[in-house]
Amino acid sequence: MMSGKKLVIYSDGASRGNPGPAGIGIVICDESGEVVKEYEEFIGTATNNIAEYRALIKGLELASNFPISELECFSDSELMVKQLNGDYAVKNPRLHELFLQVREREQHFGRVSYLHVSRAEAGIMRADELANRAIGKKTKRPIAYL
Repeated sequence: MMSGKKLVIYSDGASRGNPGPAGIGIVICDESGEVVKEYEEFIGTATNNIAEYRALIKGLELASNFPISELECFSDSELMVKQLNGDYAVKNPRLHELFLQVREREQHFGRVSYLHVSRAEAGIMRADELANRAIGKKTKRPIAYL
């Protein structure tokens, strides 16, 4: 059961080939750390950076279905997090378009924060697994986990 006014989103995008077959994975947890939603989707051919943004956008869309006012968004994409936090300019036109979609969707919430975390963080590892599973289902080539 969901508790509190805050959600945590772990999002990850994966691309095999960069660009290549791509997928997104999202794990949404409540304040206590309980998973309230998982999502995976094959998104076609994309670069890794585009897949990262697409994953975050979908995470924001999914979170808007919950009665919350605050979001913490975790990603292993340093580029995306630094762009969203204003540390880096968004120079790529396609990424800028996705950046604006994030800004539009974050208006649904009172407060949204973006934090960069290691790929070894448990929530990111699960989001990565979901993204790669979506690619594997579509391409019939599951990724080998080491």
